[in-house]
Amino acid sequence: MEEKLIETIVEAIQDKKGKNIVSLDLSGFDGAICSNFVVCNADSTTQVAAIADGIEEKVFEKLGESVWRVEGKQSGLWIAMDYVDVVVHIFLTELREYYKLEELWADAPMKRYDYEV
Repeated sequence: MEEKLIETIVEAIQDKKGKNIVSLDLSGFDGAICSNFVVCNADSTTQVAAIADGIEEKVFEKLGESVWRVEGKQSGLWIAMDYVDVVVHIFLTELREYYKLEELWADAPMKRYDYEV
């Protein structure tokens, strides 16, 4: 189920032209808050919000699953979406470069999803 969820989230991000999409497998780490992170970025707060909305719609439409919790929608700088086993981080590009979330989990297996036109 997780794989299908990640796949659907990535599709939704690609639909809204999100950039540098990666998933991190955290299942091997004690104390990790979830099994997977999906991370991407966008160049405007409007696009960050549109990606979050697109994920919510597509995941519900395809899998019938609702997001458990969403943080950051007010500012649109960094939106975190909690699907329990999968947490999505949508960053404004500058903030992603600043926080370097992937470096915190550098030992986690990473999968990249290059956007294809």
